Amino acid sequence: MWVDLIITLVKIFFILAITVGFFAPVLTWVERKQSALMQDRIGANRADIMGFTALGLFHIIADALKMFTKEDFIPDGANKVLHTLSPIIALVPALVTFAVVPFGGQYTLFDKEVNLVISDLDVGLLFVFAIASLATYGYVIAGWSSNNNWSLLGSMRTASQMISYEVTMGLTIIGVLMVYGTMKLTEIGAAQEDFLRWGFFLQPLGFFMFLTASIAENKRIPFDAPEAESELVAGYFTEYSGLKFGMFFMAEFVEMVTIGAIMTILFFGAWHIPFLTTATLLSWFDFLGTTGSNLVVMLIHVGVFFAKVVFFIYLQMIIRWTLPRFRYDQIMKLGWKILLPLSLANIFVTGLVILALN
Repeated sequence: MWVDLIITLVKIFFILAITVGFFAPVLTWVERKQSALMQDRIGANRADIMGFTALGLFHIIADALKMFTKEDFIPDGANKVLHTLSPIIALVPALVTFAVVPFGGQYTLFDKEVNLVISDLDVGLLFVFAIASLATYGYVIAGWSSNNNWSLLGSMRTASQMISYEVTMGLTIIGVLMVYGTMKLTEIGAAQEDFLRWGFFLQPLGFFMFLTASIAENKRIPFDAPEAESELVAGYFTEYSGLKFGMFFMAEFVEMVTIGAIMTILFFGAWHIPFLTTATLLSWFDFLGTTGSNLVVMLIHVGVFFAKVVFFIYLQMIIRWTLPRFRYDQIMKLGWKILLPLSLANIFVTGLVILALN
Protein backbone atom coordinates (compact mmCIF):
# COMPACT_ATOMS: atom_id res chain seq x y z
CA MET A 1 0.00 0.00 0.00
CA TRP A 2 2.71 2.46 1.03
CA VAL A 3 4.78 1.51 -2.01
CA ASP A 4 1.84 2.23 -4.34
CA LEU A 5 1.27 5.58 -2.64
CA ILE A 6 4.93 6.56 -2.99
CA ILE A 7 4.95 5.55 -6.68
CA THR A 8 1.80 7.64 -7.31
CA LEU A 9 3.29 10.66 -5.54
CA VAL A 10 6.48 10.33 -7.59
CA LYS A 11 4.45 10.29 -10.82
CA ILE A 12 2.46 13.35 -9.71
CA PHE A 13 5.66 15.20 -8.80
CA PHE A 14 7.22 14.27 -12.16
CA ILE A 15 4.24 15.55 -14.16
CA LEU A 16 4.10 18.82 -12.20
CA ALA A 17 7.87 19.27 -12.55
CA ILE A 18 7.84 18.64 -16.30
CA THR A 19 4.77 20.83 -17.04
CA VAL A 20 4.87 23.68 -14.50
CA GLY A 21 8.56 23.50 -13.65
CA PHE A 22 10.00 23.03 -17.14
CA PHE A 23 7.65 23.44 -20.10
CA ALA A 24 5.60 26.43 -18.88
CA PRO A 25 8.57 28.73 -18.13
CA VAL A 26 10.73 27.55 -21.05
CA LEU A 27 7.89 28.06 -23.54
CA THR A 28 7.69 31.74 -22.58
CA TRP A 29 11.28 32.00 -23.87
CA VAL A 30 10.59 29.80 -26.92
CA GLU A 31 7.59 31.98 -27.84
CA ARG A 32 9.78 35.09 -27.98
CA LYS A 33 12.86 33.48 -29.50
CA GLN A 34 10.99 31.69 -32.27
CA SER A 35 9.02 34.81 -33.19
CA ALA A 36 12.29 36.76 -33.30
CA LEU A 37 13.94 34.21 -35.58
CA MET A 38 10.93 34.09 -37.91
CA GLN A 39 10.80 37.91 -38.05
CA ASP A 40 14.57 38.36 -38.50
CA ARG A 41 15.08 39.89 -35.05
CA ILE A 42 17.48 39.05 -32.22
CA GLY A 43 14.82 38.85 -29.54
CA ALA A 44 14.91 38.05 -25.80
CA ASN A 45 18.54 38.94 -25.12
CA ARG A 46 18.55 41.78 -22.57
CA ALA A 47 18.30 40.01 -19.19
CA ASP A 48 21.74 38.91 -18.01
CA ILE A 49 23.65 37.73 -14.95
CA MET A 50 27.16 39.19 -14.72
CA GLY A 51 27.14 39.85 -18.45
CA PHE A 52 25.96 36.37 -19.48
CA THR A 53 22.63 36.23 -21.34
CA ALA A 54 22.44 32.45 -21.96
CA LEU A 55 20.57 33.06 -25.25
CA GLY A 56 17.93 35.00 -23.36
CA LEU A 57 17.03 32.20 -20.93
CA PHE A 58 17.44 34.56 -17.97
CA HIS A 59 14.26 36.27 -19.15
CA ILE A 60 12.43 33.36 -17.52
CA ILE A 61 13.79 34.41 -14.12
CA ALA A 62 13.12 38.09 -14.86
CA ASP A 63 9.51 37.31 -15.82
CA ALA A 64 8.95 35.33 -12.62
CA LEU A 65 10.34 38.15 -10.46
CA LYS A 66 8.18 40.67 -12.30
CA MET A 67 5.03 38.58 -11.77
CA PHE A 68 5.72 38.19 -8.04
CA THR A 69 6.46 41.88 -7.44
CA LYS A 70 3.83 43.48 -9.66
CA GLU A 71 0.72 45.03 -8.07
CA ASP A 72 -2.38 42.82 -7.95
CA PHE A 73 -4.89 45.25 -9.41
CA ILE A 74 -8.66 44.70 -9.09
CA PRO A 75 -10.81 47.35 -10.85
CA ASP A 76 -13.65 49.21 -9.13
CA GLY A 77 -16.96 47.39 -9.35
CA ALA A 78 -15.32 44.03 -9.98
CA ASN A 79 -16.34 40.90 -8.12
CA LYS A 80 -13.19 40.33 -6.05
CA VAL A 81 -13.84 36.67 -5.21
CA LEU A 82 -14.57 35.56 -8.77
CA HIS A 83 -11.87 37.83 -10.16
CA THR A 84 -9.37 35.95 -7.98
CA LEU A 85 -10.77 32.46 -8.60
CA SER A 86 -11.01 32.62 -12.40
CA PRO A 87 -7.25 32.24 -13.16
CA ILE A 88 -7.18 29.16 -10.91
CA ILE A 89 -10.22 27.68 -12.67
CA ALA A 90 -8.49 28.28 -16.02
CA LEU A 91 -5.16 26.71 -15.00
CA VAL A 92 -6.10 23.70 -12.88
CA PRO A 93 -8.00 21.68 -15.57
CA ALA A 94 -4.96 21.78 -17.88
CA LEU A 95 -2.90 20.15 -15.11
CA VAL A 96 -5.54 17.69 -13.91
CA THR A 97 -6.01 16.18 -17.37
CA PHE A 98 -2.48 14.78 -17.09
CA ALA A 99 -3.75 12.43 -14.37
CA VAL A 100 -4.93 9.98 -17.05
CA VAL A 101 -2.29 10.64 -19.73
CA PRO A 102 0.26 7.78 -19.87
CA PHE A 103 3.82 8.93 -20.53
CA GLY A 104 5.17 5.39 -20.86
CA GLY A 105 4.10 1.76 -20.81
CA GLN A 106 4.17 -0.93 -18.13
CA TYR A 107 7.49 -2.09 -16.68
CA THR A 108 8.75 -4.62 -14.13
CA LEU A 109 10.90 -2.90 -11.52
CA PHE A 110 12.03 -4.85 -8.45
CA ASP A 111 9.40 -7.56 -9.10
CA LYS A 112 6.62 -4.96 -9.18
CA GLU A 113 4.60 -3.85 -12.22
CA VAL A 114 4.84 -0.08 -12.67
CA ASN A 115 2.41 1.66 -15.01
CA LEU A 116 3.50 5.15 -16.08
CA VAL A 117 0.17 6.88 -15.60
CA ILE A 118 -1.16 8.49 -12.44
CA SER A 119 -4.70 7.08 -12.79
CA ASP A 120 -5.47 4.44 -15.40
CA LEU A 121 -9.20 5.07 -15.83
CA ASP A 122 -11.39 2.95 -18.12
CA VAL A 123 -12.94 6.20 -19.39
CA GLY A 124 -9.67 8.14 -19.56
CA LEU A 125 -10.46 9.94 -22.80
CA LEU A 126 -13.88 10.98 -21.51
CA PHE A 127 -12.19 12.28 -18.34
CA VAL A 128 -9.85 14.46 -20.45
CA PHE A 129 -12.76 16.14 -22.24
CA ALA A 130 -14.85 16.48 -19.08
CA ILE A 131 -12.08 18.20 -17.10
CA ALA A 132 -10.67 20.28 -19.98
CA SER A 133 -14.10 21.78 -20.68
CA LEU A 134 -14.20 23.21 -17.14
CA ALA A 135 -11.55 25.77 -18.14
CA THR A 136 -14.26 27.59 -20.12
CA TYR A 137 -15.80 28.73 -16.83
CA GLY A 138 -12.53 30.35 -15.78
CA TYR A 139 -12.33 32.47 -18.92
CA VAL A 140 -16.00 33.44 -18.90
CA ILE A 141 -15.96 34.34 -15.19
CA ALA A 142 -12.77 36.38 -15.73
CA GLY A 143 -14.44 38.61 -18.29
CA TRP A 144 -17.69 39.02 -16.38
CA SER A 145 -16.11 39.66 -12.98
CA SER A 146 -13.75 42.36 -14.31
CA ASN A 147 -16.54 44.93 -14.81
CA ASN A 148 -15.05 45.83 -18.18
CA ASN A 149 -16.91 45.81 -21.51
CA TRP A 150 -13.88 44.64 -23.49
CA SER A 151 -13.29 41.79 -21.04
CA LEU A 152 -16.95 40.77 -21.16
CA LEU A 153 -16.94 40.71 -24.95
CA GLY A 154 -13.76 38.63 -24.90
CA SER A 155 -15.27 36.15 -22.45
CA MET A 156 -18.40 35.80 -24.61
CA ARG A 157 -16.22 35.07 -27.62
CA THR A 158 -14.30 32.54 -25.53
CA ALA A 159 -17.47 30.75 -24.43
CA SER A 160 -18.95 30.48 -27.92
CA GLN A 161 -15.64 29.46 -29.52
CA MET A 162 -14.67 26.83 -26.94
CA ILE A 163 -18.14 25.28 -26.81
CA SER A 164 -18.35 25.24 -30.63
CA TYR A 165 -15.03 23.49 -31.09
CA GLU A 166 -15.58 21.08 -28.20
CA VAL A 167 -18.36 19.53 -30.28
CA THR A 168 -16.05 18.98 -33.24
CA MET A 169 -13.17 17.84 -31.05
CA GLY A 170 -15.34 15.24 -29.36
CA LEU A 171 -16.61 13.90 -32.68
CA THR A 172 -13.12 13.69 -34.24
CA ILE A 173 -11.94 11.20 -31.63
CA ILE A 174 -14.98 8.93 -32.09
CA GLY A 175 -13.16 7.44 -35.07
CA VAL A 176 -10.16 6.69 -32.84
CA LEU A 177 -12.42 4.95 -30.31
CA MET A 178 -14.03 2.90 -33.08
CA VAL A 179 -10.65 1.79 -34.43
CA TYR A 180 -9.07 0.83 -31.09
CA GLY A 181 -12.28 -0.19 -29.32
CA THR A 182 -11.44 1.47 -25.99
CA MET A 183 -11.49 4.79 -24.12
CA LYS A 184 -8.52 3.77 -21.97
CA LEU A 185 -5.55 5.89 -23.00
CA THR A 186 -3.04 3.25 -21.88
CA GLU A 187 -4.67 0.68 -24.17
CA ILE A 188 -4.83 3.13 -27.07
CA GLY A 189 -1.12 3.84 -26.61
CA ALA A 190 -0.22 0.14 -26.30
CA ALA A 191 -2.19 -0.68 -29.46
CA GLN A 192 0.12 1.56 -31.52
CA GLU A 193 3.30 -0.48 -31.03
CA ASP A 194 3.00 -1.44 -34.70
CA PHE A 195 4.00 1.63 -36.73
CA LEU A 196 1.26 1.08 -39.31
CA ARG A 197 -1.38 1.08 -36.55
CA TRP A 198 -0.57 4.62 -35.45
CA GLY A 199 -3.69 6.77 -35.23
CA PHE A 200 -2.28 9.13 -37.85
CA PHE A 201 -2.46 6.38 -40.50
CA LEU A 202 -5.80 4.95 -39.38
CA GLN A 203 -7.49 8.34 -38.87
CA PRO A 204 -5.62 10.94 -41.00
CA LEU A 205 -8.62 13.25 -41.35
CA GLY A 206 -9.37 12.92 -37.63
CA PHE A 207 -5.76 13.94 -36.88
CA PHE A 208 -5.95 17.23 -38.79
CA MET A 209 -9.42 18.07 -37.46
CA PHE A 210 -8.39 17.32 -33.89
CA LEU A 211 -5.27 19.49 -34.24
CA THR A 212 -7.34 22.39 -35.61
CA ALA A 213 -10.01 22.10 -32.92
CA SER A 214 -7.35 21.84 -30.19
CA ILE A 215 -5.66 25.08 -31.26
CA ALA A 216 -9.07 26.77 -31.37
CA GLU A 217 -9.78 25.47 -27.85
CA ASN A 218 -6.51 26.98 -26.64
CA LYS A 219 -7.39 30.33 -28.29
CA ARG A 220 -4.03 30.74 -29.99
CA ILE A 221 -3.49 32.39 -33.36
CA PRO A 222 -5.19 32.03 -35.79
CA PHE A 223 -8.07 31.49 -33.32
CA ASP A 224 -7.22 34.25 -30.82
CA ALA A 225 -10.34 36.38 -31.40
CA PRO A 226 -11.25 36.21 -27.66
CA GLU A 227 -8.09 38.19 -26.81
CA ALA A 228 -7.60 40.11 -30.06
CA GLU A 229 -5.45 43.06 -28.96
CA SER A 230 -6.37 45.15 -32.02
CA GLU A 231 -10.06 44.95 -31.07
CA LEU A 232 -10.42 44.08 -27.37
CA VAL A 233 -7.19 45.39 -25.77
CA ALA A 234 -6.47 41.93 -24.29
CA GLY A 235 -9.90 40.36 -24.10
CA TYR A 236 -10.98 38.46 -21.01
CA PHE A 237 -7.76 39.16 -19.03
CA THR A 238 -7.52 42.90 -19.77
CA GLU A 239 -7.99 43.75 -16.07
CA TYR A 240 -5.45 41.24 -14.75
CA SER A 241 -1.93 41.84 -13.54
CA GLY A 242 0.78 40.20 -11.48
CA LEU A 243 0.46 36.52 -10.62
CA LYS A 244 -3.15 36.30 -11.80
CA PHE A 245 -2.11 37.39 -15.28
CA GLY A 246 0.80 34.96 -15.00
CA MET A 247 -1.61 32.10 -14.30
CA PHE A 248 -3.59 32.84 -17.46
CA PHE A 249 -0.31 33.03 -19.33
CA MET A 250 0.84 29.73 -17.81
CA ALA A 251 -2.51 28.04 -18.53
CA GLU A 252 -2.06 28.69 -22.25
CA PHE A 253 1.38 27.08 -22.32
CA VAL A 254 0.36 24.12 -20.14
CA GLU A 255 -2.57 23.54 -22.50
CA MET A 256 -0.08 23.42 -25.37
CA VAL A 257 1.73 20.60 -23.57
CA THR A 258 -1.59 18.85 -22.88
CA ILE A 259 -2.56 19.11 -26.56
CA GLY A 260 0.84 17.70 -27.56
CA ALA A 261 0.46 14.80 -25.10
CA ILE A 262 -3.07 13.89 -26.24
CA MET A 263 -2.06 14.12 -29.91
CA THR A 264 0.90 11.85 -29.20
CA ILE A 265 -1.24 9.25 -27.43
CA LEU A 266 -4.09 9.21 -29.95
CA PHE A 267 -2.29 9.66 -33.27
CA PHE A 268 1.49 9.49 -33.01
CA GLY A 269 2.33 6.12 -31.50
CA ALA A 270 2.44 7.24 -27.85
CA TRP A 271 5.79 6.20 -26.34
CA HIS A 272 6.67 3.70 -29.10
CA ILE A 273 9.59 3.97 -31.51
CA PRO A 274 8.74 3.20 -35.17
CA PHE A 275 9.66 -0.39 -36.19
CA LEU A 276 11.14 -1.10 -32.76
CA THR A 277 9.03 -3.12 -30.32
CA THR A 278 9.34 -3.09 -26.55
CA ALA A 279 10.39 -6.76 -26.60
CA THR A 280 13.26 -5.96 -28.97
CA LEU A 281 14.45 -3.11 -26.76
CA LEU A 282 14.32 -5.32 -23.67
CA SER A 283 16.35 -8.01 -25.44
CA TRP A 284 19.11 -5.48 -26.16
CA PHE A 285 19.55 -4.81 -22.45
CA ASP A 286 19.10 -8.36 -21.12
CA PHE A 287 22.58 -8.25 -19.62
CA LEU A 288 21.32 -5.68 -17.08
CA GLY A 289 18.77 -8.10 -15.61
CA THR A 290 15.00 -7.71 -15.48
CA THR A 291 14.94 -4.52 -13.43
CA GLY A 292 17.89 -2.92 -15.20
CA SER A 293 16.61 -3.60 -18.71
CA ASN A 294 13.09 -2.44 -17.83
CA LEU A 295 14.48 0.73 -16.25
CA VAL A 296 16.53 1.60 -19.36
CA VAL A 297 13.59 0.90 -21.68
CA MET A 298 11.32 2.99 -19.44
CA LEU A 299 13.69 5.96 -19.68
CA ILE A 300 13.90 5.55 -23.46
CA HIS A 301 10.09 5.43 -23.77
CA VAL A 302 9.60 8.49 -21.57
CA GLY A 303 12.19 10.36 -23.63
CA VAL A 304 10.50 9.33 -26.90
CA PHE A 305 7.07 10.36 -25.59
CA PHE A 306 8.19 13.85 -24.59
CA ALA A 307 10.21 14.24 -27.80
CA LYS A 308 6.94 13.75 -29.70
CA VAL A 309 5.22 16.23 -27.36
CA VAL A 310 7.97 18.77 -28.12
CA PHE A 311 7.37 18.22 -31.85
CA PHE A 312 3.68 19.09 -31.48
CA ILE A 313 4.53 22.13 -29.36
CA TYR A 314 6.92 23.27 -32.09
CA LEU A 315 4.18 22.73 -34.67
CA GLN A 316 1.78 24.88 -32.66
CA MET A 317 4.44 27.59 -32.41
CA ILE A 318 5.03 27.52 -36.17
CA ILE A 319 1.29 27.89 -36.82
CA ARG A 320 1.06 30.70 -34.26
CA TRP A 321 3.75 32.78 -35.97
CA THR A 322 2.77 31.96 -39.57
CA LEU A 323 -0.99 32.41 -39.97
CA PRO A 324 -2.98 35.65 -39.56
CA ARG A 325 -5.93 35.89 -37.20
CA PHE A 326 -9.28 34.67 -38.53
CA ARG A 327 -12.30 36.93 -38.34
CA TYR A 328 -14.81 35.80 -35.76
CA ASP A 329 -17.40 34.83 -38.39
CA GLN A 330 -14.74 32.75 -40.15
CA ILE A 331 -13.97 30.91 -36.91
CA MET A 332 -17.63 30.03 -36.41
CA LYS A 333 -18.06 29.04 -40.07
CA LEU A 334 -15.01 26.75 -39.91
CA GLY A 335 -16.28 25.08 -36.74
CA TRP A 336 -19.96 24.58 -37.58
CA LYS A 337 -20.08 24.42 -41.39
CA ILE A 338 -16.80 22.67 -42.24
CA LEU A 339 -15.26 20.72 -39.34
CA LEU A 340 -18.55 19.48 -37.84
CA PRO A 341 -19.89 17.93 -41.10
CA LEU A 342 -16.42 16.50 -41.86
CA SER A 343 -16.20 14.89 -38.40
CA LEU A 344 -19.63 13.28 -38.87
CA ALA A 345 -18.59 12.04 -42.32
CA ASN A 346 -15.38 10.66 -40.83
CA ILE A 347 -17.39 8.61 -38.30
CA PHE A 348 -19.64 7.29 -41.06
CA VAL A 349 -16.74 6.28 -43.35
CA THR A 350 -14.82 4.72 -40.44
CA GLY A 351 -17.87 2.63 -39.55
CA LEU A 352 -18.25 1.47 -43.17
CA VAL A 353 -14.57 0.48 -43.38
CA ILE A 354 -14.73 -1.44 -40.10
CA LEU A 355 -17.84 -3.29 -41.26
CA ALA A 356 -16.24 -4.07 -44.61
CA LEU A 357 -13.07 -5.43 -42.97
CA ASN A 358 -15.07 -7.56 -40.55
